[in-house]
Amino acid sequence: MGLPTVFIRLTGCPLRCHYCDTAYAFTGGSNFTIAQILAQVAQYKTQFVTVTGGEPLAQKACLLLLTALCDAQYSVSLETSGALDISKVDARVSKIMDIKTPDSGESDKNNWTNLEYLTQRDEIKFVLCNEEDFHWASRMIQNHQLQTICPILFSPVYSNLAPETLASWILRDQLPVRMQIQLHKLLWGEGSGH
Repeated sequence: MGLPTVFIRLTGCPLRCHYCDTAYAFTGGSNFTIAQILAQVAQYKTQFVTVTGGEPLAQKACLLLLTALCDAQYSVSLETSGALDISKVDARVSKIMDIKTPDSGESDKNNWTNLEYLTQRDEIKFVLCNEEDFHWASRMIQNHQLQTICPILFSPVYSNLAPETLASWILRDQLPVRMQIQLHKLLWGEGSGH
């Protein structure tokens, strides 16, 4: 967070989290070849590229795109819901895997076997709606010993949970997590990120 990054947003998502702020990515978009995407990315003067969605792994060519970006010497990250298999993602890609909380409405879609494919260069993210989600996420950290796998992020749902409230809970419970906010919304407003 905070580094100039090119976002490649792929269309489609099998989940319907009630707080989703990218529902426009469920359908539509434009078709591009991987070569066309690489040419567009090259126009920006940054080495950081994030492939996101929707759920990027819902696109058949996502794995090829990730590898092509790595081959082009970009520092590549993948933002995934964790509902789809991540085992075939290029090892050079940093995976940010979102574990869905109960209030997302999609916690039954969590693919817990994906934890086997995470390394210390990856991150686990919990997007939290309320204190019940916070306590649930805390239990998941303990039950799965997530802090031994990779860094953990807690992010409040924008306009649902005040960042200062989440920060106070993290400090109170001394959790081994890093707090993350949606910086683009803070800088450019709620409708940014399109």
